[in-house]
This record gives sequence, structure tokens and C-alpha cells, in this order.
Amino acid sequence: MRIVIAEDNVLLREGLVLLLSTDGHEVVAVAGTGPEVLPALLEHRPDVAVLDVRLPPGFRDEGLRAAIGARKALPGLPVLVLSQYVEETYAAELLAGGAEGVGYLLKDRVSRVGEFLDALERVAAGGTALDPEVVAQLMTARRDPLQALTPREREVLALMAQGLDNATIASTLVITERSVSKHIGSVFLKLGLPPSDSGHRRVLAVLAYLNS
Repeated sequence: MRIVIAEDNVLLREGLVLLLSTDGHEVVAVAGTGPEVLPALLEHRPDVAVLDVRLPPGFRDEGLRAAIGARKALPGLPVLVLSQYVEETYAAELLAGGAEGVGYLLKDRVSRVGEFLDALERVAAGGTALDPEVVAQLMTARRDPLQALTPREREVLALMAQGLDNATIASTLVITERSVSKHIGSVFLKLGLPPSDSGHRRVLAVLAYLNS
């Protein structure tokens, strides 16, 4: 894959370059400040962009703004955003434009190399990769509409929002796939969302609900 990286921390940035290059990917450009990001993305049109939320000069939301701007200029551009902390407003704003090809991970997830590379591949392929803590806080911030769900249904919904399929959800919760299907049907019914057998469409529906 051809990748653009935007990260102001030199050690982390070089570490990402080394990790991705070793894994067989090509880092076509790196950026250390917010204003550098969008021009680099427009010039190189990478297969996926890895962006820090906060970049110089303001260390506020420069990376996020660049990601949103790039996805408007290049519809469907896969973007994996990294953040030191869960920032609900930023996560919700990024996801509001559609969940296809979007990832939001906490930076400590990068140290878990297998998980990070798997998330990157998933996002590049048009899927969704959300850090479990991001999902949990988004759901907590909007927990009132979830009161109709049972505790088990909430667990299933959280795992669905992470992009997991029925078999993985069943394995994680130590229940049968048939039970997972029943819980999913109930979740969609209670939230007023149309049920679907497509894992990606389910994630989009869950995220649409979280951002409603």
C-alpha cells in the first residue's frame, strides 16, 4: 500500500515509517504540521492516510481537519486517525461523514503491531476500525437512547461497532452464532434500524445511530 503519515512526534513518525516499510508498504510522504497534510494527500493520493488528530501549529484538531478536508476532495480516501486520548467530539465529527474507510485508534494501539496493521488493512479496504475505548465512550455519551437494550444487547452492539462479524462476536462473548443473530435482530428493532446480514452495513447503521 502507498501511505501518507502525519505525525509531529519524530520518534513515533520514524517508527511508523520503519514498521510499515518492513511490512512491505511504501510511505510516499510524511508531514509534521497541519498545513502540510492536505497538499501531501492531494499530491500523492495514497491508498490510506495515517494522521495524528493534533498537529502543530495549534495542537488542536489540525490532523482531523485535514482528514475531513481530504475526504471531501478525494471521496472515499481511507483515513486512520491516531489520538493520545479518546476525544469524543473529534471521533463523532470524523464518523459523521461516513464510516467507510475510517479508523480511529488510540496511540498505544500502535505498539500492538499485529492489531495496528490489521486495522490499517481493514481501513484501506474500505472497512472500519474503531478502538474499543472510542466505541465505549461514544456509546456512554449517548447512553440514554440505549436504555431499551439489555446488557447483552449492549455488548453485542459495542462489538458490532468495532466491525466484528457474528462468529467473532460469538467467540468473544462465548455464545452461539444463532444467539448473536437474535441479539442483533433485537438491537436493530429497538433502535429503529433495519436489520442486515452484511457486517459492513451493520457497522454503518450502528455508527449512524451513534451520530444521530
